[in-house]
Amino acid sequence: MQSSTAHVNEAPILTARGVVKTYRSGTNEVHALRGIDLDVRPGELLMIMGPSGNGKTTLLNCLSGLDDIDAGTVTVDGDDLFAMSDATRTRHRANRMGFVFQSFNLIPVLSARENVELPLLVTGVAPKQAHERARDMLARVGLADRADHRPGELSGGEQQRVTVARALVAKPALVWADEPTGALDSQTAGEIVELLHEVHAAGQTLVVVTHDEGLGRSGQRLVQVRDGLVVQDVDPMDLLLTEDPVMA
Repeated sequence: MQSSTAHVNEAPILTARGVVKTYRSGTNEVHALRGIDLDVRPGELLMIMGPSGNGKTTLLNCLSGLDDIDAGTVTVDGDDLFAMSDATRTRHRANRMGFVFQSFNLIPVLSARENVELPLLVTGVAPKQAHERARDMLARVGLADRADHRPGELSGGEQQRVTVARALVAKPALVWADEPTGALDSQTAGEIVELLHEVHAAGQTLVVVTHDEGLGRSGQRLVQVRDGLVVQDVDPMDLLLTEDPVMA
């Protein structure tokens, strides 16, 4: 198991250099990312914040390989993500990454257990083993008694716990979370924040995009993105309480 504390001397899991992403519609261009450099090391709890429309989710999508980039490089475990074929990149994500989305992205006709099983089945795990591992992971996030319920029968907080279980079940090197508390009430959001910290303390590397300043300041490292650029990369403890809100 990894230490819950990132070590600055460890080789990064992910390295991004000069990452550029431009969206085009007719003659209009939106420069979403303008040359991003970023490293993610084993065991980090890295928070990404910034104003809406300034590139946070685009950054997550590009660094994880969900979206293409226009320039630059992204290497994961030393492999160039965008030198891979689409099929290879998809397999790489399935084997090495997990995702927690604000909108949950659960399949409504499947039970919680069946949703959590999916990443395992995609990577070739035998159905019986996938079934057992999914139940174990749901128990870990406090949903052992809800495993056979479909998403529509679960609360928002329970659905988000299912997405966390799904992200973790394949034991990925890196978990991405995009606004994991954005669709939740404050009490439920607090429970998910606590769960994310428990997961991190157990050795998981997490990169979290959030508007929640409390969550953003609770990580080991805070990256602020504005106008498609990293404008600050600090230990949150170094930020003054009097400084402007990081998401403003």
